[in-house]
Amino acid sequence: MKAAVYRRYGTAEVLRIEEVDKPEVGDSDVLVRVRATSINQADWHTMTGTPLVARIAFGLRGPKDEMLGGDFAGTVEAVGSAVSRFKSGDPVFGLTRSGAFAEYVSVPEDRGAVAKPDNVSFEEAGTVGVAGITAVQALRTHGRLRSGERVLINGASGGVGTFAVQVAKAMGAEVAAVCSARNVEMARSLGAERVFDYAKEDFTRSGERYDLLIDIAGSRSWGECKRVLKPEARLVVVGGPSRNVLLGPVSHLVGMRLAAIGDRRKIAVFIATVRDEDLEFLRELLQKGQVKPVIEKRYDFADIGQAMAYLGEGHARAKLAVTI
Repeated sequence: MKAAVYRRYGTAEVLRIEEVDKPEVGDSDVLVRVRATSINQADWHTMTGTPLVARIAFGLRGPKDEMLGGDFAGTVEAVGSAVSRFKSGDPVFGLTRSGAFAEYVSVPEDRGAVAKPDNVSFEEAGTVGVAGITAVQALRTHGRLRSGERVLINGASGGVGTFAVQVAKAMGAEVAAVCSARNVEMARSLGAERVFDYAKEDFTRSGERYDLLIDIAGSRSWGECKRVLKPEARLVVVGGPSRNVLLGPVSHLVGMRLAAIGDRRKIAVFIATVRDEDLEFLRELLQKGQVKPVIEKRYDFADIGQAMAYLGEGHARAKLAVTI
């Protein structure tokens, strides 16, 4: 099969489409013919081997796993002898740790794939996995968002942010969003009642208070964030600045946790995990039309390097879809 692989760390020029072996299918595995995938920040950091501390996991001298890609949507090609949930031909979408930038990907039956709703295209479904799961776990698992609460999403125009605004709205929250001027109308169209253009208005000095702050941009300190938090509020930190070559966003995340010690407000820092219950929750929202993936740019598989390069420029919004 054809797959996008990288043999060394670097920017988009290290990514090549090559012929590799199809993944093996175990007794409890599902082989999916990938129709679409999308690019995530995690793919960029893995390909570039940044921050440097991450190479302890990625491989010190070079990548241990030369395959990339977490998101996928496609049709079931084959199933293992113990699989009962899926059959050949079923349309599915989901996420995997790596290997989705390829014509085929294999995932366990009970972790990483769910049925694709009929009202969602393969291209749209192929953008949901990593960003959608991250948004859901930030809001539900770690943010414990309840209907009627006020939630503020800092970084509402990216992949995670566009899903977070819609999921929070679907959960019955009153949603405020922080983004740049060019994305204000998009944030409103996704369901945000209040939108801050960060170039014109400092949301931390607005005088408004929220039950939950989802900080995706990682652009503010704990002292600034707590100005907008109610006394019993929660802060969920999803991302942070990557200027530190050695530690990347880790230094920001650790600093936030340390600064919040002893405060009544709760802070959570997490890395998203693959959970089918969260994928099923997203599937239901997609089927009801309460969540619709936002795609900024579309690429053919042959041009996946261009997609990675565009993401690396730091100006991408929403999702970048790749058709395979």
